[in-house]
Amino acid sequence: MAREKTWHNIIAVDLLEAGWVTRVDLGGRKLAVYDTPSGVYTSSALCNHGGADMCDGYFDGHVIECPLHQGAFDVRDGKPVSPPATRPMMTFETRIKEGMVQIKT
Repeated sequence: MAREKTWHNIIAVDLLEAGWVTRVDLGGRKLAVYDTPSGVYTSSALCNHGGADMCDGYFDGHVIECPLHQGAFDVRDGKPVSPPATRPMMTFETRIKEGMVQIKT
């Protein structure tokens, strides 16, 4: 039987870097939180291609570029948008509640 997913507070909204990427650690999991024009999104901070820290990559609007190989992903759904990225990155359902960014895991 699958465990039911629950919401977890990860960072206060006012601690996010405006229009940029903020690194957050949650129970040993490294996360990247993106402040975008359409809302806040969260992904694993590690690129699935080479393990680089996505928080060190170039971020523009809704696209994060891996600092190691320049593969890029859409942070809204994790889909790769430029090579060498071919697999989606891990993203998390994200919401804002009572001034906190929350993810569902």
